[in-house]
Amino acid sequence: QVQLVESGGGLVQPGGSLRLDCAASGSIFSIGAMGWYRQAPGKQRELVADITSGGNTNYVESVKGRFTISRDNAKITNTVYLQMNSLKPEDTAVYYCAAESLVRRGYKYWGQGTQVTVSS
Repeated sequence: QVQLVESGGGLVQPGGSLRLDCAASGSIFSIGAMGWYRQAPGKQRELVADITSGGNTNYVESVKGRFTISRDNAKITNTVYLQMNSLKPEDTAVYYCAAESLVRRGYKYWGQGTQVTVSS
């Protein structure tokens, strides 16, 4: 099993910055790509950014140039970070960390979610 624990959400003014952290523990040898998804009220969950164990990254068009995903592959835990700059009100959502299972094809582990609110 894999446990994902997120931290770092909160309230920020437009143009501000936040960093989200997600620590994966447990059977981390069994996870591949890790990423961040978000879900705004009344909208479907969408991929924001993901990163492979080798460091290849992918971003949704709306956050390119503003958000940066990175990853620390330590022996006991893997941690993925999402640095969010130049935040906009439309970035307001619950952000979820996810990790791809290498054992169960198509399966993802999920964190509990953290609220990000961009408002003046």
